[in-house]
Amino acid sequence: MIDSFLRYIRYERRYSVHTVNSYKTDLQQFQAFLTSFGQNIVVESANYQHIRSWVISLIEDGVNPNSVNRKIASLKSYFKFLLKRDEITIDPTQRLQPLKSGKKLPQFVQEKEIQQLLDQHEFSDSFKGARDRLILELLYGTGMRRAELIGLQESDVNLVKQQIKVLGKRNKERIIPLSKSLAALIDAYNGKKLEEFPELSSKSLLVTDKGKTCYPVFIYRIVVQYLGQYVSLEKRSPHILRHTFATHMLNKGADLNAVKDLLGHSSLAATQVYTHNSLEKLKRVFEQAHPKA
Repeated sequence: MIDSFLRYIRYERRYSVHTVNSYKTDLQQFQAFLTSFGQNIVVESANYQHIRSWVISLIEDGVNPNSVNRKIASLKSYFKFLLKRDEITIDPTQRLQPLKSGKKLPQFVQEKEIQQLLDQHEFSDSFKGARDRLILELLYGTGMRRAELIGLQESDVNLVKQQIKVLGKRNKERIIPLSKSLAALIDAYNGKKLEEFPELSSKSLLVTDKGKTCYPVFIYRIVVQYLGQYVSLEKRSPHILRHTFATHMLNKGADLNAVKDLLGHSSLAATQVYTHNSLEKLKRVFEQAHPKA
């Protein structure tokens, strides 16, 4: 049934491969926990006490509350799937509540630092230099996710209309506008790529030094390499540039709903977390400027 569930969330619910693999890992870990009881217990026959014991063991092992909550969500989804298909009559996760965890504000790069990186860094006048800069500019200039960046095809870019089509979570498409400067960078990069790989068969927009489609670790290394030269944050990743895009947009007065659509969020709740950073900036302005602050 686990295989059927994984196929269901992959092809019917259109979950990403990464999410499907995470659910698979969670269910396998729970099965291993049940096996440790020394009895022939499978996930489908687990009860509330089994699940509660597993959650407690995770907490005792020092697993991050957010990670525990994701595992709880995986089990809830699986047992809901079994219930709908009449494989079980009672959902053992019904009484299970997620752990309370303190919400951390998204980290972001300061405007001065990102400007130094993108405007003052001397990228090499080669295919590699053009590609590396474009990766950074696309992540910061559009707020797209790393997986969305990797999935970009040449046909997704419309330089005439200055827009780019992005395939987001659950195969939801969205159109993101491109600035004139970003459109010009894409055009210049395409020229460099054609010179470097005149017979390239791949239609991926971004390719590696060998002309292959980029992969997650490749993008991560490039971002960390350049951010490390200019950014004071300890945490550096492609997702930090997505946080930076959203925070800077809101700081400049962008409409929250517009930022939500640009990020590809399904609800405002996910976008509203960025307003906290904007409010912190407003508080600092107030404290510096108001006579009674």
